[in-house]
Parts: sequence; C-alpha cells; structure tokens
Amino acid sequence: MPRTMSRRQFLISSGVVGGVALAAGATGISMHDVTKAGKQTPLAVGTKIIVLVTMYGGNDGLNTVIPYTDAAYYAGRPELAYAQADVLPLADDLGLNASMVGFKKLYDAGRLAVVRGVGYPNPDRSHFRSMSIWQTGSPDSPQVTGWLGRWLDANGADPLLAINVGPVLPPMLAGQKCAGAALPSAGGVALPDGRYGSGLRALDAVSGESAELIQRVAQSGTDLFRVAATFGPALAVSDTTTPATPAGNVLAGQLDVVARCIAANAPTRVYSVQLGGFDTHADEKGRQSALLGQLDAAVSGFLTNVGAGSHGSDVVVALYSEFGRRVAANGSQGTDHGTASNVFVAGVGVKGGMYGDQPSLTDLTMDDLKYNVDFRSVYATLLEGALGADAGQVLGSGTFPRLAFL
Repeated sequence: MPRTMSRRQFLISSGVVGGVALAAGATGISMHDVTKAGKQTPLAVGTKIIVLVTMYGGNDGLNTVIPYTDAAYYAGRPELAYAQADVLPLADDLGLNASMVGFKKLYDAGRLAVVRGVGYPNPDRSHFRSMSIWQTGSPDSPQVTGWLGRWLDANGADPLLAINVGPVLPPMLAGQKCAGAALPSAGGVALPDGRYGSGLRALDAVSGESAELIQRVAQSGTDLFRVAATFGPALAVSDTTTPATPAGNVLAGQLDVVARCIAANAPTRVYSVQLGGFDTHADEKGRQSALLGQLDAAVSGFLTNVGAGSHGSDVVVALYSEFGRRVAANGSQGTDHGTASNVFVAGVGVKGGMYGDQPSLTDLTMDDLKYNVDFRSVYATLLEGALGADAGQVLGSGTFPRLAFL
C-alpha cells in the first residue's frame, strides 16, 4: 500500500467495506458483542424501546389525518381533498387516509396516539434546515449534536444503545463523545478474515500515546469488526418466525431488521428507520396514498411481529416528518411546504387518542397552520417516559409540557 494512500482510501479501494463501514468510521462508534450481551446482559423485559420513523420530504398532514367535516379543507383543495365517505373516521371529526387501515385498527384498540399541530417557533420551510431542527432538537440555534446523540453522551456513550438501520447515520444519533451505530437493512455485514482481516485489525490498533483524533479513527475500525461479528449472523440468516417482507416495501425491510435485533435481546434502546418521497408538489393524491400504504403495512406488521415476543409491550414507535404542507393546493394537484403537522406514537404501552388541538384552517400565519405543540414536548415525553432520561439534560432548560401518551 503506497504511503500516500490514507487508511480510508485503502478501505474503499480494496472493496473491503461498504456504506456501513464508512458510516462506522465517520461516527467513531463503539459496539459491544450483541451475541454475548444477549446471553450475559440481555435487555430486561419491561425496558422500553423506541423506534423512530422519519418520513422525509414533508408529509401532508391534512391528507393523513383528515378534517373531513371542515369546509375550509374542501375550499382550500377542492380536487385534492378526500370525500367524507373515503376517510377512516377516528374522533373529533378527524379521520385517517384510507390507506391506513392498520393504523385505524391500532387507534380503535387504544394503541395509537395522534399528536396534532406539532411544530416549533419561527418555522423554516427548507427541507435541510427543518430536518436539522428536528434532528438536533434545537430550533433556536444550530447544533453539532443530535438530540439522541446527547442522550447517548449522558448515558455511558455506548453506541449500541442507538442503531440506525441503513448505511448513513442520521444527525440525531451523533453526540459529542460518540454516535450510534449504522447497520444495513439486509444481507448482513461482511468483512475479510484470515491474513487480510488480521492486517486490517493491526491497522486499527489503538495506542494510548496517539492523539485523541487518531485514537478515535483507529477505534472506529475495531468497532466495525465488532459490528460484523455482532449483527452479521442475525441479519444474514433467515428467520422462519419473521413474516415475509412485503415486496418493494423498504421500510418493512428496515423494521424487519429491528424486529430481529429485538428478538435477539440486543441491549439497544433506540432504533431509527426512514421512508422518503413525501415531497408531493405534484400529483399528490396517488403518490402520498401509496406511501402511506407502505408506512401502514410496515409499522402495523412490525408491531404484530414484535408483539408476539417478550418485548412486545416495551416497543414504542414514533413517526414524524420535517413539516406539513400548505392548506391550499397548488396548481399541480400537489401541496407546497408548510409548517405544523401530526406526530404518531404507537405501541401496546401507548395511551391512544388525540393530543394537542387541531389547528385552524382559516386562522393562519402566512398561509400556514399555527402549531400548538412544540415538538420538544414529544421528545421530552419519549425521553422521560420511555428512556427514563433527564429531558432537560438533552433538550435544554426550556419549558416543554409532557404529553400523556406514555
């Protein structure tokens, strides 16, 4: 290997690693062997597990949780609105998109909370900035750490506590001292063994005399081998007890990985998964309906799957998007970037029902809905109610009323 070639370049050019390895190296993760952990220190039954579902693109909340008796809804989007007969009724003259039959069953069973009017002060309609605000938990000033990354820092800096399913680690799992782990959604993690594996391990040897940054880079390589040893078998081996993933449903595939990790008693408290495509500026009705159908099938199937296991009552699924859409449709039978929207929280231990007030469709700010629940109230409730954490330590000193869904 030429002296001018960096360790990163060597790993890439040799074909040794893929996206998950690069994510591991970038975040300096530190993984514990989950096989040993599952046998020696399994996650205790009764310990809450959060599964965060990010809907990238800005989901149209008004065509998800539909105010089907509100005249302003039909006036603002005469062709894009859903008729009352096409809505799955919930409560308070609101109903779900017809694609969300699984969510309807969860709501009727008291296991789905709908938090309405969620947003933050001085909203930003940029995808990048708004998602950054949601993932850092800081609408007031830019942050270099994510809200769950700060939780990791405050709880032992153990990356195995938070896992993203996918090769790119989301900012919310990045802390000052460590970051969560990134895992592929299928196929396991393959690294070389024998002479090549020994050579790579030697490259990753950590010396106490090295500078801190060099130590972190070296440690990341060591952690990668731990990732492979820990999760490779679990992800690569077919589990006949796991229902088949619906064809083409990427989110269902990610949640299948989460279900396998939970079944293996991994000591992980937070999982992150994602589904994109919600930026529906044109031809929204069919596109969003299809996406919501995927979301519904994936989450409902996942909850049914994990519900049969020992941690079935421990899992809390929270779903959010960076912003909602405008009340009025645009000229392309779509909707443009808006502000306040809905957050869903589902699970056996969730106190279902409606939370927050339904935003007015006529009392608007710059043609956008006014928020009435700060998204940090949702985070504070999850941190305290599911993770047993000090929300103030993570979110700062602001006042964020807790919600009663946990």
